[in-house]
Parts: sequence; C-alpha cells; structure tokens
Amino acid sequence: MSDSTIRNTVARADWLAIMLIIMLVVCGWFTICGASNEIGDTDFFSWSTRSGKQLVWIGCSAVLALFLLLLDDRYFDMLAPLLYVAMVGVLFITPFVAKDIKGSHSWISLGVVNIQPAEFAKCTTALMVAKLISKYGFSLADNRNLFQAIGIVLLPMALIVLQKETGSALVYFAFFLMFYREGMPGSILFTAVAAVTYFVVGIRFANDVLPYTTGSVGQFVVLGLIWLFTSIMVAVYGKVEHCKRLLLYGAVVQAIAWLASRFIHPFDIAWVQIAGIIVMAAYIVWIALGERVRPYYYIAAFALGSTVFLYGADFALNNILGAHQRTRINVLLGIENDPTGAGYNVNQSKIAIGSGGLTGKGFMNGTQTKLKYVPEQDTDFIFCTVGEEQGFAGSAVVLFLYTALLLRLLYLSERQSTTFGRVFGYSVLSILLFHVFINIGMVMGLTPVIGIPLPFFSYGGSSLWGFTLLLFIFLRIDARDSLRR
Repeated sequence: MSDSTIRNTVARADWLAIMLIIMLVVCGWFTICGASNEIGDTDFFSWSTRSGKQLVWIGCSAVLALFLLLLDDRYFDMLAPLLYVAMVGVLFITPFVAKDIKGSHSWISLGVVNIQPAEFAKCTTALMVAKLISKYGFSLADNRNLFQAIGIVLLPMALIVLQKETGSALVYFAFFLMFYREGMPGSILFTAVAAVTYFVVGIRFANDVLPYTTGSVGQFVVLGLIWLFTSIMVAVYGKVEHCKRLLLYGAVVQAIAWLASRFIHPFDIAWVQIAGIIVMAAYIVWIALGERVRPYYYIAAFALGSTVFLYGADFALNNILGAHQRTRINVLLGIENDPTGAGYNVNQSKIAIGSGGLTGKGFMNGTQTKLKYVPEQDTDFIFCTVGEEQGFAGSAVVLFLYTALLLRLLYLSERQSTTFGRVFGYSVLSILLFHVFINIGMVMGLTPVIGIPLPFFSYGGSSLWGFTLLLFIFLRIDARDSLRR
C-alpha cells in the first residue's frame, strides 16, 4: 500500500467507533485496578499486579489494532478459509495440550502468558461465514445453504464444548441473529425462542400442582402454549379458519379434561393434552395432503417436536446434568435459594452493586471487592465493581457507551456495499451484544452464570485481543468501503 492509501485508510476509519472502544478500554482498566488492588495500593503499573499486566495487553491490542487498519482488507476475504481450518485444528488439539484450570482444558501456555484459542475462533468463524454467504447466488432461504452455514458455526462450538468451556461455546448462538438478518426463516428463530420458553416455564413450575388434578402447572401451561403456537403458525402460513378451529378444539378438550378431573376423579390432564396434540398434528398433515401446503408438514413436526422437547429437557435436567449445574438452574429460576452455594457469586454481586447507591463509594473504595467477597470479581463478575465504586451513575455511563458502540456497529453494518462486509459486521455486532447482555445479566441475577467475559472490562489478554481482532477487521473493511463510495 502507498503512503497516500495508508493515510486515506486511517482517515476514513470510523473514529467515533474507535473513540467509544478507547473509552471502554480505559474505563475497564480503571475497574480492574479497583477490583484487583488493595485499598491504598497505588502500584498499578507493576507486572506483578493484574492492572499492570492488563496495561501490557492493552498496549499489544493497540499495536494489533493499528496493524489491522493498515493491512489490505482483501486478505481477510482471501484467507478466511485457511484461517478457519487452522483455528479448527488448534481447537481440536487444545484439550490434549492445555492445562487443567478449574476443570477447563481451554488454555494453552506460551511461556509467561496463557492463550485461550476459543476467543480467537469467534473471529475466524465470522470471517468464514461471511466468505460463504457472500458467494454469488447464495441464500439462507435454501435449506442446504442454511445447514452449511450452521455447520460452520457448530463445528468450533462443539470443539469448545469438548474443552469444557460451555460458556464460550454458547456465544456461537449469537450468529443466529446474523443469520436471521441475512434471510434465515423467522420460524427457526421463533422455534428457538419457543424452546427457551418451554424450558423455563416447564422447569420453573414443574413442582406446582394444578388445582383439582394430579399434574403439574408447568406441563399444563407448556402443552397449552404448544397448542397456541401451533395454531398461530397455521394462521400465518395457511388459513385463519383452520387456526380458529384448532383453538376452539383445544379449548374444549382441555376444559372437558379439567372438569372431569375436578368433578369425577382427579388425574393428570397432561395426557389428554398430549393425545390432543397428536390428533392436532395428524389433522394438520391431513390438511396438507388435501391443500398441498408444504409448511403444514413443518408445523405438525413443530407440535410433536415441542412435546418431545418438553419431556426431553426434563429428563436431561434430572438425569444428565450434574448436581451443581442443576442447582445453578434452580437457583436462577427461583426454585431453590442457595446463598452460600450455587447462588453465592450472584448474591454477593448483587450486594456489591446495591451498596454502591447512586454515585458509588469512589475509586478503590469498594469494600465488597477489596475484602474479596465476590469470586472472579476482576473477570466474569467485574461489572459489580463498577456498580460498587461508581454507583448507578457510573453503571449507566458504561451501559451508555456499550449501547452507543452497538448502535454504531449496526449503522456501519447496514451501510456496507458488500455482502462480506455486512455479514461480518453483523457477526461482530451479535457477538458483542451477546457478551454484554449475558455478562451484565448474570452479574445482576437475570441470566444464567455461564462464565463469559465483559468486553474491554474483564481481565485477560485473550478476550481483549479477540475483540480487537473482530472490531478492527470490521473497521478496516468499512474504511476501504468508504474509499469506494
């Protein structure tokens, strides 16, 4: 690249996004100082302290960011398959060479530093998916293409699960937001949301007995939702009169079953609901054969699959998951109260955030963090330090910065003139959104504790470098796109 091209590229880089990133990194470093150093300790720059080490990671990230901005953006498209295959190979060998750190085999030791390949795999996966979708004539509306794209995401995800890093693996579900933007049928996203609803409602109310029956409220409500969702899908993809008929049929069958249990003999009316769903699915298939409406077959499969999922999730929770994982889920859903066990981290985190009040206790004055009440307070639970030291006001500023960056990435993604740039941009946006939403949610007890870092705040080089790669590759692509416009 010529000097003029380099100057134009740097000048065309989106400096608003860069300034937002810099502000988040600076806020993150000061938060690490507050979370990891003792009261009165001002030796923030020593390699022996976490704040000192993080400063080195930040310096390396700045060099990496500058290098990416000066690199020819055509390399990202051209090398995407090679980088993806190489990273898959690294993920495959990681469990065999990695040290055991808290039960996880995901960190490779390189002398004085440890590297987590899973953090970099998100970038190579995003590049590969962008490369695939940008092919001429490619459409996610085609099932074969959709399965191919999903396969690219699921392969590194499965390898990361083998490293016992479930939290990092779950981040890959963020790609489905990008798939939806690029044409994935909305029914797939709806099915995923429905599955989460079934699981939460079914497990949360599994032990509550439905009045005048022997069945649980959870099963009754979920089976009713399956009936409702199926009927609505029939209206969306077929005819409204069929939907009305199914809703009336479902209401009558369930009402008669409950009245029989109430006045004749108590029984579990879930069995009647299941039988009704089977009959409903058969009726939908019969309609499909007569009217030749192909989506009806998928709707019937949705109804039956949802029923299987309900009981399969219950079986997995009670027979496959470990006791500690089961307890975590029960604590999150409010089924159990375990403030000294599985719920300890979240409970202490809430106390720390609440103690900060409106304006906080001030930098380096957080008692909860200084007395080490909150485990992982400078990594996964670092946001509680923001809440304690800077209070509601400081937390609101941090959330504003994240929101501003996410909205800026949305704008930049939409203005891309190439499919490759747009897909990669939405991948970066989705990954960042997932991390921020889940991490802050788990610190506040709103989402499961799955152990993922807060971007630019959590201590560690791998996370910081991983997000630097994602963001500055995209900003480099956007800068080149700006030169073309």
